[in-house]
Amino acid sequence: MLRSLQIRNYVLIDSLEIDFPEGLVIITGQTGAGKSILVGALGLVLGAKADASLVGAHGDTCVVEAEFSADEDVRAILAANDLEDSDILTIRRVVNRSGRSRSFVGDEPVSLPVLQELSERLIDIHSQHQTLRLGNPAFRMEMLDHFAGNKARLAACREAWTALQDVRKSLSDITARLERLSAEKDYNEAVFNKLDEARLREGELEELEAEQKQLAHAEEVKELLSAGEEAFSPSCEEAPLTARLKEAEKSVSRAVRYIPSLEPLVKRLESARLELEDIAEELEDAEARIDISPQRLEQVEDRMSLLYGLMKKHGVQSEAELIAVRDELSQALFDSTALEERKADLEKAVVEAEKAYGKAAEALHAAREKAAPGFAAAILDSLRFLELDRAVFSVGLAPSADGPTGRDAVRFLFSSTGKQPQDLSKVASGGELSRIMLSLKAMMARYTSMPTLLFDEIDTGVSGSAADRMGSMICTMGEDMQVFAITHLPQVAAKGQAHYLVTKEADVTAIRRLSPEERIREIARLLSGSVITEAAVANARALLS
Repeated sequence: MLRSLQIRNYVLIDSLEIDFPEGLVIITGQTGAGKSILVGALGLVLGAKADASLVGAHGDTCVVEAEFSADEDVRAILAANDLEDSDILTIRRVVNRSGRSRSFVGDEPVSLPVLQELSERLIDIHSQHQTLRLGNPAFRMEMLDHFAGNKARLAACREAWTALQDVRKSLSDITARLERLSAEKDYNEAVFNKLDEARLREGELEELEAEQKQLAHAEEVKELLSAGEEAFSPSCEEAPLTARLKEAEKSVSRAVRYIPSLEPLVKRLESARLELEDIAEELEDAEARIDISPQRLEQVEDRMSLLYGLMKKHGVQSEAELIAVRDELSQALFDSTALEERKADLEKAVVEAEKAYGKAAEALHAAREKAAPGFAAAILDSLRFLELDRAVFSVGLAPSADGPTGRDAVRFLFSSTGKQPQDLSKVASGGELSRIMLSLKAMMARYTSMPTLLFDEIDTGVSGSAADRMGSMICTMGEDMQVFAITHLPQVAAKGQAHYLVTKEADVTAIRRLSPEERIREIARLLSGSVITEAAVANARALLS
């Protein structure tokens, strides 16, 4: 139940702090006093849309805070969202001048979806125009499903519907991908074959470039190496360099007998001679390996031209990237086969998912069909209590497009004259719609265990003894739950255990609880208007007694 409400700087409310009791709470006030503002503030704290226009003139933020008693369902939601468990739940909403808002449960910030999830278990607010929802197919379905106890069946149907949509989407995606692959298959296959035939190898181009450079300058290189060999060649007029070093080594070696300190020079000459002999051998081998081959040069240049052409065609800079293109094409060609197999599996999965959904939808339909007569009878009993003695009310089910709530459309059929019932939204008057909505709310209150219900002028279009009956029904509901009734009707206002008056002075809205005597005066005002007569006061006392 709603224990208290605090409002600061919200539209025309400067500051307001008020506690509420259990049972039926009546709220009245002059037209334009701000009763709807009060409902709006409560809606805001429970997750309604926020904007900058809600912030009053006395600050840069508005704050609305509500305190509720928390039942087991609410505490389960708190636990599921890692919020502090408590018997008392405090919710606060803060809106600033930019229109941005923040929400808190206790002192912990929460998202709007969490706030809205909590509000669905805390209070049901019936706004002045909610009777229009009787024309809403989803609302009619919700009412019938509540009565039928279809919560588990609905969850199963939604789950089956989601699974069916998921597998259908997967099949659609794969089918589209296969169509693209099929359209590109011939081209991809031709491109892949060219790359595959090229026998690509990472690092090959660098090797070819080095070989091409050598082959292109083979004669020049051979001449240079040959010139280098001449320094070591015995064909020179002088003795070869290595031979002269060997002679120098022998001479210095003989001198060591007289000058022992020359011994290191002998070793160095020997080392230099051996190194030069190695160099001479390597120059000879290198010169012998130089192959002057125009045919091989042509082969290398042709291969390089092929690799460069492929790289340019595919917009890559290296053989590694070219190999990656080849592998992607290979995978694409392979994927078409794998995807065909996956498509076949998904087609079977769609058939199974359709069967599962059909079974869940059929279970819902059967439960609705079974519950519809009892639902209609319960509403009809209430309507006759509310002085629609000749009313006819029935619930019809019609086939509808598949959806998360099954394959049914729910129709409410009504006649106030006992004739053939027709679509309720086309034949019911405003007062009749109000009584039908109250009957629905009264029945749903019993089935949903909602702790608090707020009626914002649900009695619009009703007067006289019918209004008295509506007040009695609302009062009966207040015996099992907390009910707020915002009303202009004295017959309804006289039923509550607590009565609050909304006033507006100097464009500032306020609310206060009335004393017994003040309550008599307020009901008398509702009876007689701005001039309160003694007869109206006597009538008010009679209504209250």
